[in-house]
Amino acid sequence: MDALYPRLLVDDFRACADFYEAALRALLGIDPVKLIPEAEYANWDLGAEAALVVMGRSRMVEAVGAADLPAPSGRDGSMLVFRVDDVDAAAATLRGLGAVQVAGPRDRPEWGPGLRTAHLRDPGGYLLELQSY
Repeated sequence: MDALYPRLLVDDFRACADFYEAALRALLGIDPVKLIPEAEYANWDLGAEAALVVMGRSRMVEAVGAADLPAPSGRDGSMLVFRVDDVDAAAATLRGLGAVQVAGPRDRPEWGPGLRTAHLRDPGGYLLELQSY
């Protein structure tokens, strides 16, 4: 069995796909392999491995028959983590693309020697962590 990739189920596909298209180009230098707005599906690969998939939540609700279940709420259940060369610059880039900063860049020696992080939310509300050593 293999762990394949994270798939974010989003309510506003266009806003999230646009955000990750620009963010992954800026942070990792990659463009989407597939971007199919009418199917509300986009994915980015690193080499032969998928790095991230963004999909319209309604498509998955339909596929698994979950229309009658309540929407998730409360604390974050997941987070995407990106290792970058410069946390401050990467955070500024993502803010410029529409991310909302929730915890500014700071050193985190209690988490690991030389670790610096910042936390932001993407247009869909997902928590992102930027980290560098």
